[in-house]
Amino acid sequence: MLKIGEFSKLSRTSIRMLRHYDAIGLLTPALTDGQTGYRYYGEDQLSTANRIAALRQMGFSLAAIGEVLSCGSRDALEILFLRRREEALAEAAQAERRLALLDAALEGLRKDEAMMHYDVTVKTLPERQVASVRQVIPGYDRQGDLWGLFRRETAGMPLRGGELCLAIYHDGEYKESDVDVEIQMTVAEPFPDTEHVKYKTVPAVEAACAVFQGPYDQIGAVNEAVAAWVEEKGYAFAGPFFNIYRVGPHETRDPEEYVTEVCYPVQKR
Repeated sequence: MLKIGEFSKLSRTSIRMLRHYDAIGLLTPALTDGQTGYRYYGEDQLSTANRIAALRQMGFSLAAIGEVLSCGSRDALEILFLRRREEALAEAAQAERRLALLDAALEGLRKDEAMMHYDVTVKTLPERQVASVRQVIPGYDRQGDLWGLFRRETAGMPLRGGELCLAIYHDGEYKESDVDVEIQMTVAEPFPDTEHVKYKTVPAVEAACAVFQGPYDQIGAVNEAVAAWVEEKGYAFAGPFFNIYRVGPHETRDPEEYVTEVCYPVQKR
């Protein structure tokens, strides 16, 4: 039998943590002296302590570790490991996004203030004919699914006049999921509707617009500039906003080279 201090050294687990494991039933001492309260561990419990340490390094919570340790079959254990792997991938993606935002913030701090200025102008998009796909999608980052659907269903069609590619966001608020998005491409003439791609004529619209270059997740600063301009010039928002994609993933793989025109329909107060 090993005293708790000896077990702590051999397992490389602090006494404080061993006591916590005992309290939550994760690793109970083989023997606890009823008079002194001293805890004693068996040498065979070192393998359990080492396994707990390995699972913690994988990112399992203590509750999940208890589930793993009590797992009775190889198949069930594989399911738990695969679930944790998916969680780790999601965490890595989130960390990558945070790093990208930090890099962008650092770059912004180093830029001259003039370079961070966005010119806002009012422009009128004339009445035009468009090919349109509108769906509720899981999130804003899944907009590429709509463009993929559009390309598949219009393959081989003689689309002409596609100088404008844009996305309209129909929800009246920002949503975490289930977002109502419509993509449009201007066309010179109508063509037969497909299952998801519909031809229609859209009316002219007056919008306050600003162009920015860079990843889509940096669009907040442009929205701020447009909102300030709308207030200063005596306009009011008048419809769902839309983005015109001047340079996007179809033209470049480098998000720093994306060029997007952010447009908010407006009217004079």
